[in-house]
Amino acid sequence: MAPTPVIRLHPEDSVLIARASLPPGLAIADGVTTVDRIPAGHKVAVRPIAQGEPIRRYGQIIGFATAPIAPGQHVHTQNCGMGDFAKDYAYGVDVKPTPNFDLPATFEGIRRPDGRVATRNYIGILTSVNCSAHVASLVADVFKKNPFTGDNPLADYPNVDGVVALTHKTGCGMTLDEPLKLLRRTLGGYARHVNFSAVIVLGLGCEANQIGGLMEEQKLAGRLRAMDIQEVGGTRKTVEAGIAFVKDALADANKVRRETVPASELTVALQCGGSDGYSGISANPALGAASDLLVRHGGTVILSETPETYGAEHLLTRRAVSRDVGEKLVSLMRWWEEYTAREGAEMNANPSPGNKAGGLTTILEKSLGAMAKAGSTNLVDVLHYAEAVTKKGFVFMDTPGYDPVAATGQVAGGANLVCFTTGRGSVFGCKPAPSIKLATNTPMYKRMEDDMDVNCGTILDGEETVQECGQRIFELMLKTASGQPTKSESFDFGGAEFAPWVLGATM
Repeated sequence: MAPTPVIRLHPEDSVLIARASLPPGLAIADGVTTVDRIPAGHKVAVRPIAQGEPIRRYGQIIGFATAPIAPGQHVHTQNCGMGDFAKDYAYGVDVKPTPNFDLPATFEGIRRPDGRVATRNYIGILTSVNCSAHVASLVADVFKKNPFTGDNPLADYPNVDGVVALTHKTGCGMTLDEPLKLLRRTLGGYARHVNFSAVIVLGLGCEANQIGGLMEEQKLAGRLRAMDIQEVGGTRKTVEAGIAFVKDALADANKVRRETVPASELTVALQCGGSDGYSGISANPALGAASDLLVRHGGTVILSETPETYGAEHLLTRRAVSRDVGEKLVSLMRWWEEYTAREGAEMNANPSPGNKAGGLTTILEKSLGAMAKAGSTNLVDVLHYAEAVTKKGFVFMDTPGYDPVAATGQVAGGANLVCFTTGRGSVFGCKPAPSIKLATNTPMYKRMEDDMDVNCGTILDGEETVQECGQRIFELMLKTASGQPTKSESFDFGGAEFAPWVLGATM
C-alpha cells in the first residue's frame, strides 16, 4: 500500500506534513484539498486557523497565525510567527523508572589503564592559542593518512587511528574571566579524553592562555607534554620536537587491544544539523529510540544546543529527576534570552535559511523536533559547556546551536561517539570521537550516500517503524564503537571541526 501524501503527527494538530511536493488541487485528508503548492517536508493546514490562534504540530504549539489560514493553504513564514504562551514546567511529573536490560549489550572497546573505555585510539596535538596552530598542523601532517591515494605513514601502527591537530582561533586578546575558563575547560576535556592515548599541547609563549595556567587549572600535570615555540627556539625546532614526541608515543599507543566491554561505557553526543521538516518525524525520533535503548543498557546520551531546545524546555523539565535539575535547565533559557538580547539578536533567528527551505518555520517547531533525539528517559543532570559528564542516563549540556561548537563541548565533556541527524545534508566529523550520520529522507541519502551512514527515510517510505530504525541505529553505534569506520572517517573529517565556544570581547 502506497504511503499517504501527508503525515499526521498528532490528532490535535492543525497542520499535516507533506511527504513529497504536493500540487494545488490535490485531495489529501479529512476532505481537504490543497490550495497552494506544498513543498516536500512543509506544512499544510487541515482546518481553519484564525489570526492569532496557536498552530499545533506534535500536539504542541509551534507558533501563531499572523493572518487567517484556510484549510489546504501552505503554512510557513508568510502566515506563522512566534508568540508568547504559558509553559507548565511541572518539574518531575513524567519521571518514571528506567529498568536496565538483564543482559546488557556489548562492544569491542579499548580499556585504558584508569579503567575508562575508548572507542578510538588517537594521538592529539592541542594548541593553547591560534598563534601555534600552524606549527601543530605541521607536526600532524607528517603522520597524515591520505584517503584518496591510500598513502599511510602509520601503516606500521595498525592500532593507532591517527595523529590529529585540534587548532582554534582564540587563546589571546580575550578577557581573563569566563571566556578563558571556558576555553581551558574545553582544552582540559580534550586533553583527558579517553580516545587519546597521548597528547601534546603547543603554545607560542606570550599568550593569555598560558600553558602553565591551563595545566594547573585543569589539573593536567603528568597527562600531557607541553612546548612553547618561543622557548623551544622557533618553528623548525618545535616541529622537530613535536615529531619526535609523536614517534616516541606511537609504539606505546600501538600496544592497545580491543576487548569486550558493556554498552554502559558509551557516552553518545546527540547532534543535528541542516535540519528539515522531516527531522522531527524520522531521524530524530529514531535516534531517540536508539538513545532509550542505550540508556536502558546503562549508557549515557548528551542532548545539547540550548537555543534549539528553547520553547520546548517545559517538556524536558517534566522528565527531570529533581526540581533542582529542572530549574538548571530553565535558568539556561533565561541566560540565553539575556545573552541574545545583549547581542542584538533574538532566539527565533535560530532556524537557518536551509532549515526554513526544508519546512521549519519557528524555533518552537525546530526545538520540538530536535529534542526527540533524546528519547523518553529521565533527565538526570544539566551541565555547563564542556563540563565532565559524570552521571549515567540522559543529560543535557548547555551549548550554542552551531553544530561544531556544540559537538566540541560534548566531546570535551566525555562523549566517545557522536550521532548526527541531518535533512539537508552534512559532512561533519568530530575527532577523536567517530561521527555517525543519519539522513532524514531517502532522496538526500541517495544523493549523498558517500557521507551518510544510515537512511532514516525508510520511516517516511513506510518500510520500517521508528523503533525498528532505532534498533538499527543502536546496532551501528556498537559496531562503530568497536572500530568500524564511519563515512566521515573515510574522508578523514574531524580535525578542522574542532571549535570551542568563544565568549566575550576580542581585544
